[in-house]
Amino acid sequence: MSEADFRALYRSLREHAHGPGAARHGALGELTPERVLAAVSGVRYGRTVSMAAPIETGSGPDNPQPASHEMTAVVDPDDAGDGVRFLRDRFAMNVHGDADSHLDALCHVVFDGKLFGGVPASGATPDGAADLTLDPVRNGIVGRGVLLDIPRLRGTPWLAPGEQVTADDLTAAETAQDVTVGPGDLLFVRVGHRHRRRVQGPWNAARDRAGLHPSATRFLAERRVAALGSDGNNDSAPSAVAEVPFPVHVLAVNALGMHLMDYLDFEALASACGEQARWHFLCVVAPLRLPDATGSPVNPIAVL
Repeated sequence: MSEADFRALYRSLREHAHGPGAARHGALGELTPERVLAAVSGVRYGRTVSMAAPIETGSGPDNPQPASHEMTAVVDPDDAGDGVRFLRDRFAMNVHGDADSHLDALCHVVFDGKLFGGVPASGATPDGAADLTLDPVRNGIVGRGVLLDIPRLRGTPWLAPGEQVTADDLTAAETAQDVTVGPGDLLFVRVGHRHRRRVQGPWNAARDRAGLHPSATRFLAERRVAALGSDGNNDSAPSAVAEVPFPVHVLAVNALGMHLMDYLDFEALASACGEQARWHFLCVVAPLRLPDATGSPVNPIAVL
């Protein structure tokens, strides 16, 4: 995609990002109480499935800054004694890395000096972001989740790094899986990133990865999707727009005001949905209460 075509698409998508609460909540304004209740009523089996990968503390080609986990209090085996003792620990991570599951706040993506809705990015300081932070999702994101499995559609275990998911792929997956993405849905697109990583080992995902083609964001706008998640980065690499890195992040987060979830894990969920031939479910996303943050580690739960 040329830069000129990308910018025309960006301008077009911004026109979709208006409505009640859009200035603060973005696409989550599509998640009305009625749609949440409808999602709850769709639970059939009471089965819960995590869509997060275990947080990794070891470095690798896709995780040069791994999370750190240390025990700050342990019990000496030679002095266990009686009574109450506590084990304690500390955790820290690079939220927006290429290995761990995380949620992007709307302040994460700056384009031409602005955040979603034209908010200046200059309000952020070393102490934290000032606008469009995680705070508006402090009560969680709850709605109908839909998983579209693109490797299943193409008859392959995973998409090769660099391959792209088009809007035609998304509509074909809907037909193949007998499901339709609608207003307020939380859309999850499987590219098989996690499966490939487990089979072949980690690689430099910052350089090569499967993801959506930028034009697929029209599908998100037309279907009025509330949030988007992938088992990859959502963006393919190398970028489909030579002059713009992470074009899907720019179009989804910055133009549409859509929270993204990157590097999720759909293997258990895809298996469960395939067994039940049912590709939609109640989804509960509970980011940490980090009021000034640009993102959070996240563990979305599918309730089937």
